[in-house]
Amino acid sequence: MEKLFSYGTLRSKQIQMQIFNKVLTGTADQLLGYKLKSLQIEEEFGMADYVVAIPSENAAETIHGVVFNVTNADLAKVDLFESNSYRRIQVKLKSGIVAWVYTENK
Repeated sequence: MEKLFSYGTLRSKQIQMQIFNKVLTGTADQLLGYKLKSLQIEEEFGMADYVVAIPSENAAETIHGVVFNVTNADLAKVDLFESNSYRRIQVKLKSGIVAWVYTENK
């Protein structure tokens, strides 16, 4: 099993059903040294507002979210779901868990 840290859309049970055809089980965790940045993404019916994790100059800055257990197949589905504005990287969470997270694609 892989770990996936979500701070946004992927926490929605409706989105999980849409992507994975199941609801994920997760626990609260935190990503240290990152902050959220507003992001507009063009979608089928216009622009939509999202957030994206970016490194912070302040190591104490924190993003609260949920870490989920996922399969490699699940990760592949999320890669297709996320726009080109995001890229998946591995990070160490406050709990010590190493997880995948989607950050700004620069």
